[in-house]
Amino acid sequence: MAKGKKVEGHRQTSGIIVPPEGGWGWVIVGSCFLTIICSRAVTRCLSVFFVEFQLHFEKGYSATSWINSLVDCTTMFCAPLGGLLESHVSCRTTVMLGGLLASAGLILGSMATCLEHLYVCLGILSGVGFALSYTPTSAMVGKYFVERRGLAYGIALSGNGIGTFMLAPIFQMLVEHYSWRGALLIVGGFVSNLCVCGALMRPLKPIGGEKILENTMGNLENDKTTVDLKDIEKEGADHSPNQLEITHFKDHQERFGFLRSPRFLVLALSILFLAYACISPVVYLVPYALSVGLEPRQAALLISVFGIGSIVGTVTFGWIMDRKCLRRYRLQSYMLGISLEGFSCLFFPLIQSFSILVPFCTVYGYFEGAYTALIPVVTADVVSPNYLTSVLGVMYLMHGIPYLISAPIGGWLIDRTGNYTATYIYSAACFLISAGILGAAMLAKRCCKTKSNSAVHSNQSHMHVAEAEQGVV
Repeated sequence: MAKGKKVEGHRQTSGIIVPPEGGWGWVIVGSCFLTIICSRAVTRCLSVFFVEFQLHFEKGYSATSWINSLVDCTTMFCAPLGGLLESHVSCRTTVMLGGLLASAGLILGSMATCLEHLYVCLGILSGVGFALSYTPTSAMVGKYFVERRGLAYGIALSGNGIGTFMLAPIFQMLVEHYSWRGALLIVGGFVSNLCVCGALMRPLKPIGGEKILENTMGNLENDKTTVDLKDIEKEGADHSPNQLEITHFKDHQERFGFLRSPRFLVLALSILFLAYACISPVVYLVPYALSVGLEPRQAALLISVFGIGSIVGTVTFGWIMDRKCLRRYRLQSYMLGISLEGFSCLFFPLIQSFSILVPFCTVYGYFEGAYTALIPVVTADVVSPNYLTSVLGVMYLMHGIPYLISAPIGGWLIDRTGNYTATYIYSAACFLISAGILGAAMLAKRCCKTKSNSAVHSNQSHMHVAEAEQGVV
């Protein structure tokens, strides 16, 4: 007996991928959580090594800050590479390859003899590894969840805050006991856990694998005919190579069609300024704390406190924005988080007491976690979740240049002025510009909508007057 497929009419359809909203999806969330700890949290906690590198190699703020900048820049620049490999190979293979590269870069960096060696190992090699791991796992969460996407991303991205909270004092302890070389070697072994995260990346399988041909005539809707598989395979084999190339081109055109969307372009411009703003405050938090007389362990504790605030902000905003009555206000909440982050930066240089810096870092971390949790959610609202890997790849690519030059600009301002005030004002201005772009776009959209509605009402009134005149005649 021959195997068959069901057909209807003349159009063939493939299986549909339905997000499970749970099940193995929570394993994916946990894997993304650990991936973010091993990539983004580790990158953020490298600021603990900042003073050690500065003293060992006898370099200034600007030269030393290139290490953090190169890690972040390479991670973001190579984010589309992670999406490309994920679509051509698999998410599992891509993440595991990234784990190997990131671990190798940290281990080789522990043997550095000059600052340039750290640029290559930590900045480039580990940065590429983090990119191959971070982008595919973040996109995979969006494929497994739709209704609870905000909560899923909130839990996954809280790894940034939890990782920062745990790793900052651990890194400081490792530096004190084993020097920065031994600490980097241990961190390299820890980052190899990205390979475990990659092994858990199980792709979704289409539901309804049969190829069903839909009938376009309503009265034949229930008329289904079973045909032999060989007939369908023969029909598919009749396609010429040119037709396959055209189909492949159309698929790529559809995949990157979001680049022509005005909503996406406005969001991308806002995120570009956000990328300029968010690096320097964290990179220079420990050096600033040491400059006002705090102990090294107190300075590292500020990073942990910052991480606690980020955890709470990520989870709470992710959960709150999943409520049906608040989903329409996701973009406004994102703007609020960015704006309050900018105002926080303005007051940072005025605080020099540890007892005040602790709650202030908590508040700053809270709003950092809030907008971090909403970036992929807002992006998925603007474009189709089917192409979320490509969209996030482009978004992270746009972070590349800001992440590369932002910290050195902040270091240059510190070297020129002798204090941290100008650096934090620069970050605050970028935060407020980012929020202002979205606010201006929303205001312009509302004005255009009001004008169009008034034009429709005036046309309708003119039509009523004309009908009344005709009735009189």
